[in-house]
Amino acid sequence: MSSSTGGLSAHILPTSATMIGVCMTVMSIGHLGPRDDLRLLIDRMLAIDALVFLASALLSFISMRSRRSGVRLEAWGEVVFIAGLALLALGAVTLAFALR
Repeated sequence: MSSSTGGLSAHILPTSATMIGVCMTVMSIGHLGPRDDLRLLIDRMLAIDALVFLASALLSFISMRSRRSGVRLEAWGEVVFIAGLALLALGAVTLAFALR
C-alpha cells in the first residue's frame, strides 16, 4: 500500500472527520437530559474521543503528504482510529446504561 496514492489514509481522513461530528452530536443530545455525574463523564469521554479522531485525521493527512514516513504514519493513523472507535463504543454503552 503506497502512501502516494492515499491508501487507507484516503478513507481514514474523511471518516475521522465524520466521527468528530458524531461525537459532537451525541454530546449535544446528552445536554437535553438531566445533568448528573455520569453525563459529565460521558461528555468528557466524547470530548477526548473527538480529539482522538482529530489525531487520526491529522496522522492520515500527514501520511498522504509525506514521502519518507507515509506508510508508518498511515499505520499509526489506523491504530488511533481504531482506538477512537473503541472509545466511542464504550461511550455508547455507558450512555445506554445512563438513560432512565
